[in-house]
Amino acid sequence: MFRQLKAQIKKRERAWKTSFGTDISTPEGRRAARRHNNLVDHAFLRRLLPNRYQLSADAWRSNQPDPVHFPALEDAGIKTVINLRGPDIYSYYLFEVEACQDYGMTLVDHTLFARVLGSADDYLKLLDIMENAEKPMLIHCKSGADRTGIAAAFYLLDQQGATPDAARRQLSIKYAHQRWSKAGILDALIDAYADHHAKDPIGLRDWLRDHYDPEAITDAFNAKRKPQ
Repeated sequence: MFRQLKAQIKKRERAWKTSFGTDISTPEGRRAARRHNNLVDHAFLRRLLPNRYQLSADAWRSNQPDPVHFPALEDAGIKTVINLRGPDIYSYYLFEVEACQDYGMTLVDHTLFARVLGSADDYLKLLDIMENAEKPMLIHCKSGADRTGIAAAFYLLDQQGATPDAARRQLSIKYAHQRWSKAGILDALIDAYADHHAKDPIGLRDWLRDHYDPEAITDAFNAKRKPQ
């Protein structure tokens, strides 16, 4: 009975979360979208804590930018915003599209996940996006911790000549990344590249194309997380 009750509560919560926040074309719609952004996507926290850090003269990382953050992004010279959450129909994305248009920034959507490894093509496409983006660029996900962390690490490895040890620091508690959580699969990804690089110092792109095995990395990660 408890499980059924819990399932019913979750079902109703999902229904509520998806019942509004898909329109910003009218004053009433904008008010509802702002409520959705605050209550469902927790934008009120990110307005105070943008989790924004500079990676290089050409790149910054942050959590989901709110419209109130765009003057600071404009001051930093941001030309391209890379959204690792992918496109959506809900408030946070609608406000971001509008703000990028208002400030003349190019928005590029590329979907990644925090707890599931992407394919080699997913990551190679990300590297191409970051390489070809008009700079300076901002890379973000929701919290700026996990997906943003792996993207930042890859950027430093591929375009800044960073070592694996230096790159893996982009996945740290400083940015709210929790290595001990399921998002630690991203640390396992960097560790797998670092282990290969120690024996055969090839570039990240070559490793992704020729050696990256997401299933093996995932299996090893899950085995370590299982209670002994």
